[in-house]
Amino acid sequence: MYTVPLPRIGTWAAWRDAARAMLAARVPPEEIVWDWDGTAMELFATEIPPPTTKQSIRVPADFVEMAQWVIWHKDPQRFARLYGMLWRLRLDKGVMADRADPELARLRQMEKAVHRCKHKMRAFVRFRDLRSNGPRRSFAAWFEPTHHSVEPCAPFFARRFADMDWMIVTPDVTAKFADGNLTFDAGREKPDLPYDAAEALWGTYFKNIFNPARLKVSAMTSEMPKKYWKNLPEAQYIPDLIAGAEARVRAMAEALPTLEPARVARIHAQLQENPQPASWNILTAGLSGCTRCPLHGPATQVVPGAGPHDAPLMIVGEQPGDQEDRAGMPFVGPAGQLFDTLAQQAGLDRKAAYVTNAVKHFKFKEGAKRRLHVNPNASEISHCKFWLETERTLLKPRLTLALGATATGALTGNAKDISKRRGTIEDTTHGPVLITLHPSALLRMPDAARPAAEAAMIADLTLAVETLANLIAPVDASVRRA
Repeated sequence: MYTVPLPRIGTWAAWRDAARAMLAARVPPEEIVWDWDGTAMELFATEIPPPTTKQSIRVPADFVEMAQWVIWHKDPQRFARLYGMLWRLRLDKGVMADRADPELARLRQMEKAVHRCKHKMRAFVRFRDLRSNGPRRSFAAWFEPTHHSVEPCAPFFARRFADMDWMIVTPDVTAKFADGNLTFDAGREKPDLPYDAAEALWGTYFKNIFNPARLKVSAMTSEMPKKYWKNLPEAQYIPDLIAGAEARVRAMAEALPTLEPARVARIHAQLQENPQPASWNILTAGLSGCTRCPLHGPATQVVPGAGPHDAPLMIVGEQPGDQEDRAGMPFVGPAGQLFDTLAQQAGLDRKAAYVTNAVKHFKFKEGAKRRLHVNPNASEISHCKFWLETERTLLKPRLTLALGATATGALTGNAKDISKRRGTIEDTTHGPVLITLHPSALLRMPDAARPAAEAAMIADLTLAVETLANLIAPVDASVRRA
């Protein structure tokens, strides 16, 4: 059995060096006692054995990054857990990528806990002025961290308050910053810090920025746990602010200004004056500068509809995908290619149709390798409905094909039960709408289910072709008779 002493200050460097030496000597985890600051109750330290190999030890970078935070957790088994993972990594470097591994999951939880403690320390340390007579101002603070987070957090305060001398005292470790030098000392009991008049100003500011109309006590106590309140000067005002929140909200509502009914009517009329573009050119110009919802910010460009402006068939999808966003054209990605294949089998000529989307900008989140599609929300669909309604007004299609729930909702006002409504035609103010699935839904299906789903969609597209022929035929006949 080997006993490795670790100091309270400089723990990370000491553990890292000892772990490397133990690993080089091929000492298994069960033969090591990690004695942190004398807490292991071992009488004697044991010299680390010589290495059994001259090969350099390579450790995954993500393990090192994780260990640098886990090492400051309060769990007394943290050193053994880290070394146990390090012992496994010498034979299996893939362990760090296995999210289902219980020991790795435990270490990740410890890492997150230390990160939370770090953020709380940055947020809730309150300095008091020591009124130094020297050339630099001098401040001190008392803090009680959940974990041993003073040492890894102190460099942040050194950068943030580089123009003053300060000291953060905790029961664990004391951090000192004087004349630009950061040092650490043993922890102490809470010092008797002098009164600081700035705390009263801070309390006044805190009370004035408190918004009773947005009060959520559970969210507030989650972000500002009560364990920190005793050391926060502004916390003394919180109970009264919470107790008086309801009365203040009522007073704010009663104090709101009132408008004459005629003026209200004029304002409403002005807000409703938003005429639709009267031509395709005006529509294109309006779309190019659209900022009706936040999606225009991250998207590469707007993706307008494409196709003949006298097309009898209008095809409406959900929103552009990654490839459509880059190309500026609708339905050119995998879903569009699958639709073309199925449409060809159904005898539907996509080039003769006007193709567009219910939402004109690509909504996504950044993935590891590509931008990942995110469904548009009700607000985004509602804002973009202005453009879709304009397209329907200008095009006047004989039949509209709705692909998926988003398009169906935008066209009919109801996005529910698409699987039951598919293959049916519903009347709207802009003409009949035939409902079917979006081809992207087929791409997400298991391989075994796709043939049946594709056959059903081909049937829907065939119905669209037949319906369109029946709608056009009477018009053609009347033209011939004339």
